[in-house]
Amino acid sequence: MRITVLGGGNGSYAAAADLAGLGHEVCLWRRDRQLLQPLMATRRLVMKDYSGRREVELAGVTDDIGAAVRGAELILVPTPAFAQEDIAAALAPHLVDAQVIFLPPGSFGSVVMLRTLRRAGCTADISIAETGTLPWLARKHGPAEVAITIRATRLPTGVFPARNAAQAFAVLQAAFPSVEPIEDALAGALMNAGPIIHPPLILMNAGPLEHFEKWDIHNEGTQPAIRRVTDALDAERIAVRIGLGYAGEHFPLSDHYNNDRWMYGDAHNRLVDSGDWREHIVLTEHRYMTEDIHYGLAFLVSVADWARVPAPVATGLLAIASAVCGKNLRQGRRTLEALGLAGLSRAEMAALLARGEGT
Repeated sequence: MRITVLGGGNGSYAAAADLAGLGHEVCLWRRDRQLLQPLMATRRLVMKDYSGRREVELAGVTDDIGAAVRGAELILVPTPAFAQEDIAAALAPHLVDAQVIFLPPGSFGSVVMLRTLRRAGCTADISIAETGTLPWLARKHGPAEVAITIRATRLPTGVFPARNAAQAFAVLQAAFPSVEPIEDALAGALMNAGPIIHPPLILMNAGPLEHFEKWDIHNEGTQPAIRRVTDALDAERIAVRIGLGYAGEHFPLSDHYNNDRWMYGDAHNRLVDSGDWREHIVLTEHRYMTEDIHYGLAFLVSVADWARVPAPVATGLLAIASAVCGKNLRQGRRTLEALGLAGLSRAEMAALLARGEGT
């Protein structure tokens, strides 16, 4: 399959290396040509995982987004939520019918990106899917090297618009057999694990994070009191899903710690043992704050309010983060209010999720 990977972070490099290693024709795009130069010269990525260290060759490496997505069946965007609108605007002149964009995860970015595409003049009948987590726990170890600690074994995924689900899932599962279809993009957004696991970990470890040069929030930072808060926050996420009528598995985050039924299987011990998450975190600047709280947690709180499902832990954590950052995150860019969707009835939301915007 012809796959384009967009971005230059841990997830993008893991995606490019892993999918190329599986035999797909992979092109990697990154906006910053200077940082991309080491890869452009060789088109080779070093991938390290449980089976050892090896080189994989990419079909293309470019800073030209039009060239990158030309002919691609699947466009993978493992970038932060705050980059989605800019990427959609850059993609708009180049997309064609039947292409599938995959956001792992998305924070309702499927709706935001399609809206941005339409406003930029894109009329292609494309699909945008989002799932609950990045398909890899990974960290870059250099400009052309990435270490993959574990791969996702289950990826609950929703498609926007849902009317395109059959075609989109055929494409997605050709690259990711672990993709499991669920109802729609809102169901997919409410599977996002980042806004559940990371807000308690960084806010309740704020002292150590600001004191020590490096701190592993998943090791010594994961104490029983923090786990109890995480479980309570996740219970609110699940209550929102149930309140909106979503059925099936809700992928409780407790499974991440206790058994192999979660998205990564038995991941927590491998994550801690790798040592790659003992890192320097600037509390107000790290992606766990700027994406998982500013976007993901604010989105969750807004959906809970819209669905009239109590979410006191999520609301409280968002208020604390607002105090830490010095601004009201409840009024952030990814809330239903900011998206102009808070006034929709449930029937109107369901219709939007089914048909898409501008289609």
